[in-house]
Amino acid sequence: MSARGKSKSVTDVARLTGPEKAAIVLLSLGSEHTAIWEALDEEEIKEVSQAMATLGNVSASVVEELLIEFVSGMSSSGALMGSFEQTQRLLGAFLDPEKVDSLMEEIRGPAGRTMWDKLGNVNEAVLANYLKNEYPQTVAVVLSKIKGEHAARVLSSLPEDFALECVQRMLRMEPVQREILDKIEQTLRTEFMSNLARTSKRDSHEMMADIFNNFDRQTEARFIAALEERNREAAERIRALMFVFEDLNKLDPGGVQTLLRAVEKDQLGLALKGASDALREMFFSNMSERASKIMREDMEGMGPVRLRDVDQAQMTMVQAAKDLAAKGEIMLAGAGGDDELVY
Repeated sequence: MSARGKSKSVTDVARLTGPEKAAIVLLSLGSEHTAIWEALDEEEIKEVSQAMATLGNVSASVVEELLIEFVSGMSSSGALMGSFEQTQRLLGAFLDPEKVDSLMEEIRGPAGRTMWDKLGNVNEAVLANYLKNEYPQTVAVVLSKIKGEHAARVLSSLPEDFALECVQRMLRMEPVQREILDKIEQTLRTEFMSNLARTSKRDSHEMMADIFNNFDRQTEARFIAALEERNREAAERIRALMFVFEDLNKLDPGGVQTLLRAVEKDQLGLALKGASDALREMFFSNMSERASKIMREDMEGMGPVRLRDVDQAQMTMVQAAKDLAAKGEIMLAGAGGDDELVY
């Protein structure tokens, strides 16, 4: 018998599913509030619509209880989920598009209540790259307004002569007039932060490098070779951004030992079977003599191994290194860069 023929009746809120609750609330709100549907994705719309079409009769007490639950949920913390997209859509309902774009650029920029808080969350190399084109006096003001540890990193990233000039200006600096400070803040907001927000989206080459990192060796070589024929520049950028197993040779002894503690011994042996002699020796030199001897014997005992298994073990080690970097236990320099990885 069809759902329509069953003459279904809803009298118990506790037995309702999430989509059914949503369907009842939306039916209660009526056609005047259809804008709510715009916040749902296609799959959610299908689910709620399906529930709505098969609800049957809903008692007044159930509707009342659900609406009270809905209003209570709206007024309690954690009941609403915000996102950049929903915020932008809401602002667009009462602000002109240019104002919305301006606000969203600032929101998407580094976190912080004030401009100086935000600057404190900007990578020192990025900030130094912007400040090196400013007047030393302006740089001195900016550096005096951010935390000392961050200012030190920014100064280290500036050209030495320019950095020393900024230091001298900071030593001689008088209290800065409010209007000058306001002007510097405005310039930073319009020229630096807005551009930073626009370029903060993940670079497509970085995304592809991450994908290529997860290819097995043969697939990676095939794709890189094919891409080189069509777009050599893109292939070179992707290759430079890739962090591969051999890049682990830039780790210092402390970093190697941290990684060794995080990797299963059988995976390490398998990964080193396919490593260069130099990288293999680097890992052995950071083990105790006994552990190194046992590992060499284990590797010899493996005999021939499948390239696919070696690739997988090396990818596991690279991922372990990335996880350790994310926790702050080691730092990975940009792939393709001259900086070494430091512990």
